[in-house]
Amino acid sequence: MNSAGRRQFLNQTVRMTMGLGATLSLSALSLGCQSMGAATQIGTTLAQQYGVISNSQATSILKSSQTISKTFEDISPEQEYYLGRSIGARILQKYSPWSDQKANRYINLLGTALSQVSDCPETFGGYHFLALDSRDINAFAAPGGFVFVTRGLLQCCKHEDAVASVLAHEIGHVQSKDGIRAIKTSRLTTALTVLGVEGSKNLGSSDLSKVASDFEGAIADVSQTLINSGYSKTLEYEADRAATLILTRCGYDPNGLVEMLEVMGKRLKPGRGDFFTTHPTPKNRIAKLRKCIGSYRPVQTPTKRQIRFEKNMRNVI
Repeated sequence: MNSAGRRQFLNQTVRMTMGLGATLSLSALSLGCQSMGAATQIGTTLAQQYGVISNSQATSILKSSQTISKTFEDISPEQEYYLGRSIGARILQKYSPWSDQKANRYINLLGTALSQVSDCPETFGGYHFLALDSRDINAFAAPGGFVFVTRGLLQCCKHEDAVASVLAHEIGHVQSKDGIRAIKTSRLTTALTVLGVEGSKNLGSSDLSKVASDFEGAIADVSQTLINSGYSKTLEYEADRAATLILTRCGYDPNGLVEMLEVMGKRLKPGRGDFFTTHPTPKNRIAKLRKCIGSYRPVQTPTKRQIRFEKNMRNVI
């Protein structure tokens, strides 16, 4: 094949790859890297048959595809921990930590106790909880067990059962690896396109840097998901269901989550960049919760527990 023919073939391949990426993006979300690996293998085989790449180049591309697939599918606890730290740093670029040591110690002790009865009692670096100095009503759970809760959300809690419900919900996201799910479903089309375009030559150092850059951008994607767009409604409902189990196992009343959501529903204002834009409405969440825990009944907080709550949360509430 002469250079003009090869150039025409590559142009057609790029157009086909872009179209293929759009078609596969939906299936890739459900099939993960298996779809990406299959598409890469098909594209590489075609390029090999048309003489665009040699046998050794085809082998190199397929090995690169397998490496990228492994990056998506086999994130280790240690990698998850450092990933969570990076995302936590992004969160702290927008929100300042709340400096009240007593409140932070309190939510860490409470959160750690809750995490121990969750389905993921251990992470590589342990769970970490931090109050954020913001009136926004929001919370974030980064991979690896990094949980952030704003003062605005803590102010929606009138007792310890309510604070526990907030932390249990975020622990639910951690144990389900919802942050990792966000990474798996991001950058797939870009990866397909890069592999398709780079299929005409060996992946040199500059090409590998571009691929690495694309996946490094997944950190920004997850941060964007946590701070601005939020998880899907399905994942939020699942985290609520997980919270009810965690709360019950730890001796808290799941109705604490209902009471917190009722207060939140009164305080949320449309148009603000907080829980209102990143979560299902409190009304809908309460309706789903009642299917799990039955009819609402007021939380009966033990006196000692309430005293402990008021002592440690005095500067927050």
